[in-house]
Amino acid sequence: MIVHSVTQGSADWLKLRAGIPTASAFDNIVTPTGAKSKSRERYLHALLAERMLGRPLTEHVSEWMARGSTAEAEAVAYYELQVDAATTPVGFITNDAKTIGASPDRLVGDDGLVEIKVPKDHVHVGYLRLKKADKTYFPQLQGQLWITGRKWVDIMSYHPELPTALVRVERDEKFIKTLEEEVTAFSEELEKLAESFAARGWIKKPLFWPEPTDKFEVIDLGDAEPNF
Repeated sequence: MIVHSVTQGSADWLKLRAGIPTASAFDNIVTPTGAKSKSRERYLHALLAERMLGRPLTEHVSEWMARGSTAEAEAVAYYELQVDAATTPVGFITNDAKTIGASPDRLVGDDGLVEIKVPKDHVHVGYLRLKKADKTYFPQLQGQLWITGRKWVDIMSYHPELPTALVRVERDEKFIKTLEEEVTAFSEELEKLAESFAARGWIKKPLFWPEPTDKFEVIDLGDAEPNF
């Protein structure tokens, strides 16, 4: 795997993600139940559009997304205090072919990850009441574990004025196997279509990676090995 040393949310980070399937959108390929998503074709077309345009598709930054970015440092400090462990920020992680990626919020020790959410008030209360992660995040969380080879991911819902909800999600090997098969097949289809579009002159560059002067590194993320 390759860990790219970029800042999440930066222009380089957006370029690295453009045109390839990423864990935060794996639910567009596989549903939380392991079935093929009805959004699969739409997501395929969106990634092809990014390649054709040579840039990420523009997304509206909502009030809640902005709030999440602002509160993240505070949330990380709270999490480290709660679990008594240091965390390490990570930019963007891909397989060696750079065709599939993920952006976990933080690495935790040798075995874990943490994913921080700063949701709307009523959504946060739902976390507190149900004491479990929203099922819609399941493909994302298991996708992060698949790509990084880590054993578990803590998902933390943070609200500066309310109690914090913290849930640990372990690897689900059966789901990860399904996810690997479906995401790999999706990625292969995407690459074939991109080659076809490039042959017609519709795509000038196959992927949008930073210039060679930009930094990336290959690092060991722990004992577990991902299966790309």
